[in-house]
Order: sequence, then C-alpha cells, then structure tokens
Amino acid sequence: MTSQPHTMPKAAQKDAYTLILEAIDSGIYKPGDRLVESELAERFGVSRTPIREALQRLETQSLLTRDGRSLIVASLDHNQMAELYVVRCELEGLAASLAARHATEEEIQVLRDMVAEDRALLDDPGALARANRRFHKMIHLASHNRYLVQQLDLVHRSMALMATTSLAAEGRGVKALEEHAAIVDAIARRDEQDAYRALRDHISVAFVTRLKLDSVEAVDEA
Repeated sequence: MTSQPHTMPKAAQKDAYTLILEAIDSGIYKPGDRLVESELAERFGVSRTPIREALQRLETQSLLTRDGRSLIVASLDHNQMAELYVVRCELEGLAASLAARHATEEEIQVLRDMVAEDRALLDDPGALARANRRFHKMIHLASHNRYLVQQLDLVHRSMALMATTSLAAEGRGVKALEEHAAIVDAIARRDEQDAYRALRDHISVAFVTRLKLDSVEAVDEA
C-alpha cells in the first residue's frame, strides 16, 4: 500500500480553515501560490463546500488575495511588515511582562526545557522556526490573558505570509536562543519590566535581521 506524503494526518479531526491555515503556516503553500478548490479538497480529504467557505474566510482576513479569478496566498509589502512588527513588539512584550507576573513554576520550567532542547535544532532553520513559534506561544499562554492570546494569534497568523524565517540568517539561531534564555530568566525572576524589554528587543532584532534578508533577496532578483 503506497503512502501519500502530501495528505495531512487526522484531517477529519480539523476543519478546512485550520488545515489550509496550517499548510500556509508550515510553508506548504507560500506567498504567491495559487489555491485551487479541487486540489485542496483532494489533499485534505474533505468536500469542496467547506474548502470554498474556508477560502472565503481566509480572503476576508487578507491571508488570501485575488489574482484575476484565482485566489493566491497573500504577501506582505515593506510597510505592512513594518506595521506588523510594531504591533508584535508591543503585544509580545506585554505577554512576557504578564508571564513574569502570572506564570506558574511548571510553565517556567517548560520554557527552560524548550530553550535547552531547541539547541539541537540549530542546523535546521525550518525546525527551529517551528520550535520558535512553540516557545512564543508558551509565553502567550503563560500570560494568562485570553484576550491578549487571541490578538497574538492574529498577529502570528499574518506572520505566516512571510516567505522566509529570520532564523535562516547565518548566526541568528544561536543569538535567538540566547535571547530566549534571557527572556525566560527575566520571567523566572518575576521582573516584569526586564521581561517586557527582553522580549521586545528580541522581536526588534528579528525584524532588523528580516529586513537585511529581504534586501539581499531584492538585490539577487534585480
């Protein structure tokens, strides 16, 4: 019996919207890729009606855009990316500050374990990027503020529209993990201001790194 590598596991347990969103987030579909109802229905093993509804929802959220009659994965221009990082800096900083106040000892231990375990992923930017998302999500949850978590979910959903990860830059992975360790240390010390500052600075450095990557790509394509 031959395997189907492109079929998502446990598709029936997730709705079409979540499946498409995860495929964009994981890089299966990249900015500029065209999404076709019939192909998506076959990939995920669901009917075309929920696929159509999911595509409409993603379009209203600006994650998909029109190219003639086709829907393609949207991309962020320079201004949109800058606006997104401004919001992300403040919200992530707030999450770290609240985590310093509210995180349980168990949550702090999980964050410490993540930093230690992620060092094994330094040679795999894709895996490190996924681990990075898990780390930030853990901080969001440790803030114990459901409304902040919802807003950060929206921000990170838009982050999926960036074609590359800043962690792909040479040396960025090592530096990012050092920054993660400093963030966790501040949270563990219950230092709200330091936690806010450490995470905000971490996002700022990631933005600078991404701008440099994008400028290199722009020159290469010119």
